[in-house]
Amino acid sequence: MDIALIIGVVLGLAAMIGSIAYALFVEGSAGGFGNFISAPSFGIVFGGMIASIFVAFPMPHVVALGKAIGAVLKPADDKMGPLVDEACEVAEHARKGPADLEKAVDTIRTYFFKDGVQMVVDGMSLDEMSEILNTRIDYRELREKTQAGLFKSMGTMAPAWGMVGTLIGLVVMLSGFGEGGTDSLGAGMSAALITTLYGAIFANLFFLPMAEKINARISFSSTVQNLQVEAVRLIQQKKHPIIVREKLNSFIPPKEWKREEG
Repeated sequence: MDIALIIGVVLGLAAMIGSIAYALFVEGSAGGFGNFISAPSFGIVFGGMIASIFVAFPMPHVVALGKAIGAVLKPADDKMGPLVDEACEVAEHARKGPADLEKAVDTIRTYFFKDGVQMVVDGMSLDEMSEILNTRIDYRELREKTQAGLFKSMGTMAPAWGMVGTLIGLVVMLSGFGEGGTDSLGAGMSAALITTLYGAIFANLFFLPMAEKINARISFSSTVQNLQVEAVRLIQQKKHPIIVREKLNSFIPPKEWKREEG
C-alpha cells in the first residue's frame, strides 16, 4: 500500500479530530463528538455522490471504480535507473546479432519494453515501431485519465450533495421551528451543517487528492514508456550501450545516473 496515502489520510484525520477535541475539552465548547456523527447525513452525501457517478459515467467505468482505487493504493515504484540498466543489457545483445537479441526478449520484465524489442526482432521499421508504441502510450493515458476524472467528479459532487443535505436539514428544522421554539434552532442548524462537513471531507481528504495522485502516476508512466520507446529505437539502430545509457540518462534524475565503462 502507498505509504504516502496512509500518512496523508492519518495526518488529515488526526488534525481534524484533534482540533475538535481541543475545542470540546480544552476550550469547553458545548456538545461532544456525537454531534459530528450522523448516519442520515452520511447516507445523503455518499449515496447521492455514487448516484451522480452512475448518471455521469458509463457502467464499465463505474464498475472499474474498484480497480481505480486499487491503482491509488498500490505502492509507486519511482526508480527508473534499473530500466536504463536493462535497456543497456538488451542493447549489448542486439550488437551481437539477431539470435542473441531474440533470446534476450524472454529476460525483459516490462511488457511494454518486451513488446517493443520483439518488434525489433521481427524486423519492423523504425517509423512503424515508433508509431505503434506512441499510440499505445496515448491511449493508455486516455484510459487512466478517465479514472482520474472519476475521482475528480466524486470530489466535485460530494460537497454539492453536502449542500443538498444541508438544505434538507434546514427545511426539516424550520418546519418544526414553531413547535420546538428557539431551543431547537442551534441543534437543528448543527445537524443540517454536518452534511456539508462530510461533503468537504470526502472531497478534500480523499477524492480530489486521489485524482491528483493518479494524474501524477500517469505522467510518471508516460515518462517511463517514452524512455522505453527511445531505448527500442536505439536498440533497432544497434547503438553501443554507452550511447544508449547516455541518451536514456536524460529521462531519469541525475542521482540515478550510471556511467557505462567502455
